[in-house]
Amino acid sequence: MNADPGHDPSTVPSSPGPTNPPAGPAPVIPLGPVLGRLTSVLAPPDLVGWFGRVAPLEVDLGSGDGGFLLRFAPRHPERNFLAVERLLGRIRKLDRKAPRLGLTNLRALRVDAAYLVRHLLPPDSVAAAHIYFPDPWPKKRHRARRLIQPGFAADLRRVLVPGGTVFLRTDDADYFGQMREVFGAATGFEEVPTPADLRAVPTDFEQEFHAQGRPTWHAAYRKTG
Repeated sequence: MNADPGHDPSTVPSSPGPTNPPAGPAPVIPLGPVLGRLTSVLAPPDLVGWFGRVAPLEVDLGSGDGGFLLRFAPRHPERNFLAVERLLGRIRKLDRKAPRLGLTNLRALRVDAAYLVRHLLPPDSVAAAHIYFPDPWPKKRHRARRLIQPGFAADLRRVLVPGGTVFLRTDDADYFGQMREVFGAATGFEEVPTPADLRAVPTDFEQEFHAQGRPTWHAAYRKTG
């Protein structure tokens, strides 16, 4: 998820720009059936206008080829789903596959997940955040690059609606320990069970790991207050 985004217009930087965003949401320009391009790296995207309706929003941060959302979104037509991915090739695969399923509740952005959460998503706007198999950065000197950090947990709490939930999965035992430590210590979260219907929907990585007999771990944390 950390490849160089190059000069593709569908992406935004991973570091913040000026701190005074324009007033009001910025339109999203459709680039394909579900893929869109942000028109501002400062203002929140106009997701209601892009989806064409108001509905609970769930975000898949680091969606890869979108295998999870392609399985989960059809089960919940009453929800809006936003795929977030840095790698252009992966998100283009999702853009090709989604129309074959007739999905109207799925959209995709090529953008850094941490940047989107910290700078672009409005407060109390996300019903659920799915973070599945993020890069584990296994070397000790690289662990500061992991997505799940105390500051990111605080950013997630800001954008989640009251009662909104963060769902986590990983195949890395050390990273799972860090995930539990971060959210266990974060203000305004409580650990909750992952719903059975959600656990039953695998990601592409998860299918591969299970086929190889490799264990995976999952956890969920709900925003309190």
